[in-house]
Amino acid sequence: MDKKEALKFWKDGGDIEKLPKQFLKDKSFMIEIVKVNGLMLSKADKSLRKDKSVVLAAVKESGSSLEYADNSLKKDKSIVLEAIKNYGGALEYADASFKKDRSMVIAAIKSRTGGGGVAFKHADKSLQGDLELIKLSDTGY
Repeated sequence: MDKKEALKFWKDGGDIEKLPKQFLKDKSFMIEIVKVNGLMLSKADKSLRKDKSVVLAAVKESGSSLEYADNSLKKDKSIVLEAIKNYGGALEYADASFKKDRSMVIAAIKSRTGGGGVAFKHADKSLQGDLELIKLSDTGY
């Protein structure tokens, strides 16, 4: 089975875990997969969960996929920002430093989905009493 056949198998509803493991270690293959379903980052080889381009493609499709990224990338501002822009609740999986960063919390609150209160509940306790953030989390704007 080559990459093209493996990709077709998966896109046709096949179980990614039934594919030969070599595909889960293949960067270009996994980028194609996570562009369609970012949560498939959870199936990628651990080495690819450390790869910025693979993780970036995943969080652009699904901010929640940040959960499966290597901890080193949960500290990467560009990755986290992309994840929380996509889904504000992804702040939950970000490094603690971002949960204390007011501008990152605001970006999460203003997210397309999972913003508002969903994102705000993952902010650091030091920001939980911030009136402006509380109001923003109620409206999302």
